Amino acid sequence: MNVSRLRSHILLGLSLLVLIVGISPALATAATTKSTSTNNVKNTANSLQVSPVRSDVTIAQGKSGKVPVYITNLTDNTVVLKAIENDFIAGDEKGTPSIILDENKYAPTHSLKRFMLPLPNVTLAAGETKEVDVTIQVPSSAQPGGYFGALRFAPASIDGSQNVNLGSSVGSLILMTVPGTYVEKMTLTNFDIQQNGGTGSNFRTPDDLQLFIRFQNQGSVQEAPFGQIQVKKGKTTVYTSKFNTEDPKQTILPDSARRWTVPLKGFGKFGKYTVSATFGYGVKGQSIDISKTVWIIPSAYIYGAIGAVILFILIIVGIIWGLKSYKRRILRHSRRRY
Repeated sequence: MNVSRLRSHILLGLSLLVLIVGISPALATAATTKSTSTNNVKNTANSLQVSPVRSDVTIAQGKSGKVPVYITNLTDNTVVLKAIENDFIAGDEKGTPSIILDENKYAPTHSLKRFMLPLPNVTLAAGETKEVDVTIQVPSSAQPGGYFGALRFAPASIDGSQNVNLGSSVGSLILMTVPGTYVEKMTLTNFDIQQNGGTGSNFRTPDDLQLFIRFQNQGSVQEAPFGQIQVKKGKTTVYTSKFNTEDPKQTILPDSARRWTVPLKGFGKFGKYTVSATFGYGVKGQSIDISKTVWIIPSAYIYGAIGAVILFILIIVGIIWGLKSYKRRILRHSRRRY
């Protein structure tokens, strides 16, 4: 009986060994294929370079213009690239664009792709840079305001697919303004002092204070707010910081919002401070002025104040109790005399 069981176990072990040996090459091949595919996608984006990252242009109704975009082949081989024109919208409130990858779809509003003429494939030798001119034709019926799109480059032979994902492409954003009568309206929805993610008006320490700013663009053209932020103690300016003054400035698309976090400095360990800012935007020079009061009060000061209040209350209670006791003694003494 034991010999029979031993034979059964040996046969089962040999069967499992044969199965594992047969499957292992297939698993290794699949893993290698997956890894190679992932690396190809990464290398595609890393092997191309496009500039500028963003172009801002103005083209009038009924006119056309060209936007130069430069594409560089960083590899040692000749590549054939497909030029892909897309619309994009605001992806989040940090300024990340959301590209509409489907070549048959347009943005619901402010579509630049409708005005962009199709481009042929681009052939680049190893290390070569070429200028690709994006031609934009603005019809006479176009509404004044902002329009935005993107030009992307990707290998023309990727799976023969019409929709090439972002990971396998590089691109340049184009923001266009059609001059005329358009709406410029910006609202400052948040101007908050924060520390470690919490908003307040008084803090125990001056460490890691930040100004949280959020703008809402309710107009019909992209806006680039800019300005200056100040921290004052009394009438003395203890810190100054410029806001969104780099070139090109960060923009807010129509019908969207954008937020910024600006570090604040100049605070001491105790005191009352005023954080103020003046923001400007638009071609007419619109401005927004705002200020907030901030207290820096260490915990020791708060505990000391609480202790002083409690001591004051105890003293008052003691005085009242003492006066009442004194009054009772006087009354008792008066009764004894009469």
